[in-house]
Amino acid sequence: MKKVLLLLTHSVMLVMGFALGIYALPILTQPDKPSMVEIGQVATSALFTGDFERDLEGSDVLHYGSGTVYISADKIAFDGQITPGPDYKLYLSPLFVETKQAFLANKDKMIKVGDVRTFNGFMLDMPEGISPTDYQAVVIWCESFNIFITAAKYH
Repeated sequence: MKKVLLLLTHSVMLVMGFALGIYALPILTQPDKPSMVEIGQVATSALFTGDFERDLEGSDVLHYGSGTVYISADKIAFDGQITPGPDYKLYLSPLFVETKQAFLANKDKMIKVGDVRTFNGFMLDMPEGISPTDYQAVVIWCESFNIFITAAKYH
């Protein structure tokens, strides 16, 4: 009985340590976020703005974003907070989606802009040949775990 209890407690601690590592690693390895001056430059030249909101249908306590996204002809900048996680990607979408199911059903119509590596503001280059006027929303998605994080309709 003592060996079973010992095995059980060590297994639980191993699983908890692994989960904590998955959560903490992106926070510990994230690069510096863009400066407010850099984000401000994109904001002043923005063609569109949108807001990430915490209360989207597909977001939850561990996966959400809040803040403002600025879309110019050549850059996308974000000022706000996103819950940390591994392998986040930013997509341009021709329609607003707010759930995992809607994202997966429409992923083939979306354009992957790039990797989101900072969680308190980011800036990404617009892919060459892509016009933000052809899309309506930005979506942050976790590729590793197929989890919807947040989305913003822009105008």
